[in-house]
Amino acid sequence: MGPPAASLAAFRQAHPPAQLLVDGAAWEYFHTGHGPQALLFLHGMAGAHDIWWQQIEALQDRYQIVSLTYPAVDTLEGLRRGINAVLEAAGVDRFSVVGSSLGGYLAQYLIARQPARIRRAVFANTFPPNSILARRTRGADLLIRLVPQALLMAGMRWNTRLSIYPASGRSALLKAYLDEGTYRSMDKARFLARYRAVIEWFEPPDPAEIPVMIVESANDPLISPSLQQLLKQTYPSACVHTFGAVGHFPYVNEPQAYTAVLKEFLAHPAHGL
Repeated sequence: MGPPAASLAAFRQAHPPAQLLVDGAAWEYFHTGHGPQALLFLHGMAGAHDIWWQQIEALQDRYQIVSLTYPAVDTLEGLRRGINAVLEAAGVDRFSVVGSSLGGYLAQYLIARQPARIRRAVFANTFPPNSILARRTRGADLLIRLVPQALLMAGMRWNTRLSIYPASGRSALLKAYLDEGTYRSMDKARFLARYRAVIEWFEPPDPAEIPVMIVESANDPLISPSLQQLLKQTYPSACVHTFGAVGHFPYVNEPQAYTAVLKEFLAHPAHGL
């Protein structure tokens, strides 16, 4: 995979995760960086705490950064409790949040439940509370519980090859990271828990006092145009940045462009991009 893969290996060696037990579940996380403000990264369905390594390396000289991996916690409120415990362990009170996919959905939930703690938010390649996903995936909960773990992980790798990899511009780095995750950081219990969180409904927040940016891609294979539009309708005051044909994980396969967008928004949150 070349130098980017080497940079990930070096990042992992330099940032071994700590572990925190919350409500019986083990959370992996790390806290790094310098600066007067804190930044929380929330990964998606298939990610882990180190999927943001390229953004973390670029931003850690100006922000305290917390990134974490969700254990098999299947409610948004349970995830919020775990995140808050990690933030407390890191000594973080107020923070900005960048969330992608499931992480973007979770970022909305955090604003709905604790808006005073959040400075600004990025909802990236994600969706608002809706009934569309639950309707489209009706029966998935039972199917996930019945399917053997090995077959479920093989299905994730097949979906990467079939849709995520081509949409990314055939990023070998992204494909390798996601494939590795099916052996390293993902299992059936986590997959089921994250699916349940994705389809859990809550009242969307009104982030009137919190600057919000929506990040989307023109060819996202996992977020339909109807869900992209619904997200913008739900948060009409948000500024919107639309990438071109970069797929669902632009922060991995287009890291420089993605980080530049984050830097601009975090520095000037009231300005459109």
